[in-house]
Amino acid sequence: MASWFYASEGKQQGPYPEGQFRDLVAQGIVRPDTLVWSEGMAGWQKAAEIPGLIGGGGAPPMMPAGGPPMMGGRGYGGGSLSADFSAFGLLGRAIVFVIGMLLVIPAPWVAVWFYKYVTSHIQVPGRPNFGFAGQPMDIWWALMANALLTYAGATGISYAPLLATIVNAFLAWVILRWIVANLSSNGERLPLSFQGSAIGYVGWYLLMLISTITIIGWAWVLAYWMRWICRNTEGTRREIVFSGSGWQILWRTVVFSLACSFIIPIPWMLRWYGNWYVAQFGLVDRAAAAARGY
Repeated sequence: MASWFYASEGKQQGPYPEGQFRDLVAQGIVRPDTLVWSEGMAGWQKAAEIPGLIGGGGAPPMMPAGGPPMMGGRGYGGGSLSADFSAFGLLGRAIVFVIGMLLVIPAPWVAVWFYKYVTSHIQVPGRPNFGFAGQPMDIWWALMANALLTYAGATGISYAPLLATIVNAFLAWVILRWIVANLSSNGERLPLSFQGSAIGYVGWYLLMLISTITIIGWAWVLAYWMRWICRNTEGTRREIVFSGSGWQILWRTVVFSLACSFIIPIPWMLRWYGNWYVAQFGLVDRAAAAARGY
């Protein structure tokens, strides 16, 4: 039986079984001007343009197979990601995540639990039911070692903090590759992989730490680091881009930090910052991305 998707307020809804979807039509939730898509259609169409969908009748005609093109991409077949984190949901999970990492042994389980929550609240145009398929024991050693090294700075060995930083950067590279490889849609892993080198990642990691000396320079380093990560994520016909600027990252981080100093606003500020950060990632046609300088 066919599954249907529809667009509402710029977000993709679905999938819905044929019967349930026609109930949405009958209830007026899906209107004649609503963009809809089902397997077998070449692209999104207004519901009124599909024979038999509005006002009864038979099923829509089948068209060449393929996934729905990304919405909101100005003709590039792309669009921006969006997130709908809840204030206390994100904060509560972030606290448990930090505690789990500090306790080391629970690190693999709390990491997977946290990544599943985050991805389930991110909407990727053309990728319904975005999620994370990784399992705690996939790279348990990297997650536990990453957590354990947070204590290295407390040792009395002078070279331990620097060595721990480099090793931690390498482990972060391993974890990033694992996360990208386990992103999923409708329960199926996406054919994505992170191809950035370990040396390159460690270099960006160290540059990020050094840039904190400048007080504000870290924000621009972070913006370019995100662009480097996006350029080195492969497996999709569309380019993954990061559009946030150093200035945008800086002023939002300052506002976030100042507001959080009052304690009470923390849940809402974390949600505000997290939703904005996710929205800076998008998908565009690779040729268009090159033309726009990404």
